[in-house]
Amino acid sequence: MDTLKILVVDDESRMRKLVKDFLTKKNFQVLEAGNGEEAMDIFYEEKDIALIILDVMMPKMDGWEVCREIRKNSKVPIIMLTARSDERDELLGFELGVDEYISKPFSPKILVARVEAILRRTGQANPEDVLSAGGIVIDKAAHLATVDGKLMELSFKEFELLTYFLENEGIALSREKILNSVWNYDYFGDARTIDTHVKKLRSKMGDKGEYIKTVWGMGYKFEVDE
Repeated sequence: MDTLKILVVDDESRMRKLVKDFLTKKNFQVLEAGNGEEAMDIFYEEKDIALIILDVMMPKMDGWEVCREIRKNSKVPIIMLTARSDERDELLGFELGVDEYISKPFSPKILVARVEAILRRTGQANPEDVLSAGGIVIDKAAHLATVDGKLMELSFKEFELLTYFLENEGIALSREKILNSVWNYDYFGDARTIDTHVKKLRSKMGDKGEYIKTVWGMGYKFEVDE
């Protein structure tokens, strides 16, 4: 399946970069616009945009105007971002056909989760939602993990950690890389938390726990023995 295109419209370049970084990590192709007019140009030029993340307060043409224009021609999913948590804004957004409404400041991880949920709901989600290796199966959409057909009772972070390992099978991953990818930039703890989670994860995987190999002085590698 082709990479899905997401248009991020915000007059703050720092905000666009933040959102782009998180979406790119999830394998989305991100297009950027710094104002409403630019957004409309890109929208008419690119015919296969899967979703639009749209800031309300922008120069030249605000988010409401952009939304009205787009809704004349398209039902593409729209997530509105606003600095104000005003109920009237929210109601106006839904009247204009906005799919989701998120107030700033927001967690980028939550935004990405909303993006993925909307794309699943509209039937555009990437089918690569199921990962499997050596008897371990992860269904990302359902948030379930099984080992040899048996359900594993994993915490949210354990599930994310195991998913990350399977997505990077055979690659040596430093603790820093794991922290940045699984705990993300909003985590300021120390790397020993990874060791604790790996220990618990290995025990829940039973015999398959040995697939998570320690790379001494560096981190871990998920590798299925032949």
